[in-house]
Amino acid sequence: MQRRTDLIEDLMGRFPHIPREAVIKEDLLRGGLAFDDSALTDNENGDVKPKSYFIFSFDHRTLPELGEAALRRPPEEIVLTGGPYDLRRTVVSVRINPSSPYVVKPTEDGKLMLHLDGRPIADVGLPPMPDYYRHTLDNGKSVMEVAPTIQWGYLVYLTVFRVCQYFGAKEECQYCDINHNWRQHKAAGRPYTGVKPVDEVLEALAIIDKYDTAKTSHAYTLTGGSITSKVDGLAEADFYGRYAQAIEERFPGRWIGKVVAQALPREDVQRFYDYGIRIYHPNFEVWDKRLFELHCPGKERYVGRAEWHRRILESAEVFGPRNVIPNFVAGIEMAEPFGFRTVDEAIDSTTEGLDYFMSRGILPRFTTWCPEPTTPLGKTNPNGAPLEYHIRLLEAYRATMESNGLSTPPGYGPPGAGNAVFSVSSFMDTLPADE
Repeated sequence: MQRRTDLIEDLMGRFPHIPREAVIKEDLLRGGLAFDDSALTDNENGDVKPKSYFIFSFDHRTLPELGEAALRRPPEEIVLTGGPYDLRRTVVSVRINPSSPYVVKPTEDGKLMLHLDGRPIADVGLPPMPDYYRHTLDNGKSVMEVAPTIQWGYLVYLTVFRVCQYFGAKEECQYCDINHNWRQHKAAGRPYTGVKPVDEVLEALAIIDKYDTAKTSHAYTLTGGSITSKVDGLAEADFYGRYAQAIEERFPGRWIGKVVAQALPREDVQRFYDYGIRIYHPNFEVWDKRLFELHCPGKERYVGRAEWHRRILESAEVFGPRNVIPNFVAGIEMAEPFGFRTVDEAIDSTTEGLDYFMSRGILPRFTTWCPEPTTPLGKTNPNGAPLEYHIRLLEAYRATMESNGLSTPPGYGPPGAGNAVFSVSSFMDTLPADE
């Protein structure tokens, strides 16, 4: 059996123009990593910022299967530097896989390092517990529960609706575990608020604003499950929009306002903008028509792929093309049993989608697929997509972006290897650094 070390070094040699940091980061995101018990956190009572499970589990095992990592949470993210590959500072979202060949553990002299195939390959830095996490709301809820921060503190992630109304096998996206993640946290007795009250969100943001004296947080994302009927008597645009309106009235201009929602009709999109949102993420998930219909049955049923794309283009007339940034889940193109059989086919398909949007000034971004075990695609594809697919996608993404004369999207922090903080894919690590 090929060692993982041989695979990543082969890809580093074949794609020398892709930062080696991105090769390792993509492998960690697609396949996960393990933590020695001594490298776990003391939850909210320690000096390390713990994993908040802000929307999906992003783990390769369920909570009951994580052992000590379910009781003492791993860190939200890690930062890699140095080692035999001389890595520049690389921020990586933590996705737990007890079977991973990557293990975070201390060396004999107590230094925390990432090991691959038993060999230390990078120094590991842990995110410090932010001051604002040490304070609670008046009702006792933690800031981490109501308004967690990710991307090394850059982004406040407001999952204000913790479940999705695309429900069951005939509607749920086949790669998504939002509903299971809700269920597993409730079953474990963890606080996990289904619908976050507006006043709690404002109170948590006030604590962040007060104690984030370095102004590390620059943006907030409003998101949650899709709404096909109503929540709190409100349809999707007004449900999510009411949070933006309250935030902008209370903290005008403090953060860049972003929303992840369905591709909605223009009048709803206009309301998002009027409420104060400045970046819109109507995620298209996967480009291929057949795979969209199979992997996103609820979105196909309620909206449809062609209408979804039309609405994305129409939303650019409201926000400006640069501020419409639809996500796709990189890797599900190759998921069995329906996905492409070769990396070439998958890259050709995804590049077609990238060019479709980029030629119109819209710059998609992507999240590296984590095959969560309770999802249909996770069950049939526990190893995810081949690492080569992810590396070639980084290559295709930058080439398509440059051929269309586009620059780094707003709201994601600095680009470039050693600078990027976007932690759930390497696309920002691979883009050219700012002058």
